[in-house]
Amino acid sequence: MAGIAAKLLFGLIFTFAAAFVLLILAGLLAAFLAPFLGSVPISYNLRSIKARWTSAIVAVLGIAGTVGVFVAMLSLANGFKATLVASGSPGNALIMRAGSPTEMMGGVSLDSVRVVQDAPGVARDASGPLVTQEVVGVMPFPLISTGTDANVQVRGVSSNVLRIRTFAKITDGRMFQPGLSEIVVGRNASKTYAGLTLGNTIQFGGGHWQVVGIFDAGGSAFDSEIWCDAKILNEILKRPDNIFQSITVRLASPQAFQQFKDSVTSDPRMNVDVTREIDYYAKQSTTMTRLITVLGGLVAAIMAIGAVFGALNTMYSAIAERGREIATMRAVGYSSWNVILSFLFEALLISFVGGILGCVAVLPLNGLTTNTMNFQTFANVAFAFKITFDLLLLGVVFALVMGVLGGLLPAIRAATRPVAVALREL
Repeated sequence: MAGIAAKLLFGLIFTFAAAFVLLILAGLLAAFLAPFLGSVPISYNLRSIKARWTSAIVAVLGIAGTVGVFVAMLSLANGFKATLVASGSPGNALIMRAGSPTEMMGGVSLDSVRVVQDAPGVARDASGPLVTQEVVGVMPFPLISTGTDANVQVRGVSSNVLRIRTFAKITDGRMFQPGLSEIVVGRNASKTYAGLTLGNTIQFGGGHWQVVGIFDAGGSAFDSEIWCDAKILNEILKRPDNIFQSITVRLASPQAFQQFKDSVTSDPRMNVDVTREIDYYAKQSTTMTRLITVLGGLVAAIMAIGAVFGALNTMYSAIAERGREIATMRAVGYSSWNVILSFLFEALLISFVGGILGCVAVLPLNGLTTNTMNFQTFANVAFAFKITFDLLLLGVVFALVMGVLGGLLPAIRAATRPVAVALREL
């Protein structure tokens, strides 16, 4: 409830701020267009909108709905990408078998782990090199919301993993003990899947596991994972005990990456690729981000066509009802350019209000958590809608583009109708 109240409060604040900005921008736009509009007052357009308020509201709502969908879909893609990028650290390096696109397809030996531990540029503490050799698997767990199974990524790690991924913290319980069938569960996984609560014993992969801790990985993809001892997971999955999917290294500094990479890749005993962890996860996000963006763009484009026709209908209606006014203005000396700009300003004002309304309407989605399958790993990832100022600005620009498309043709028609013909029709 507190989170919902905070979002509503943020929405109200944004609404008042947007209204204030709208007034300022309207004044600036009026001042800018004044030399081009001649003596056609801006109040003329405002009275016109007020007189045809029903059709104007229809146009505003159509544009607002389109902008809302557009911003919501982009915020989904933005949130998914931010979640995966947050999983990587610029101070960590990821080592996988050469040519492996993901950890799921990787394979590095225990001998490779020892070579990596001795490489220059690796950070060390009192316990030794900060290196974690990892095993990755996907297991089905029932969703709390529906009871249907969804894939959860189970990651076997070394006991020093929290000193390598320093953003991850145990918030409840404790870290698992090496050599025991114990697991720690990501914050989102604990809330999403049945049975992953502290102190519970669950079964997967043919083994019994006790949940001894809940960890918070700062909103990254690791929050949707289960961590356990890598050697125990290898045994449960009946994999060779000296083969792992990947190695993650904490570097002495981000600048030590190239030195570390050159040392490892030039070693004749190694057949591996070395990447920055943050680059690996950024690349993982591209497929889903592109899919969401393309699908969202198609939906928004279809809705935009309807919104543009709504704006066209509103402006053509305004022209039909104001034939005498337009003809009179032309007769007393207003140029076609003055009339075009006047009607175009009216269309832009309607679309701008629709854009602001659409942005405000979608704001409560910011921070709302959902989940989807990462096609790179075939595991479910929880992520949140991420609405930024850039997306809101893009939504308003999108609304203004629809306003131009919906208002330009009616404006040209109003300005090019012969004055004598228009006066005779009346």
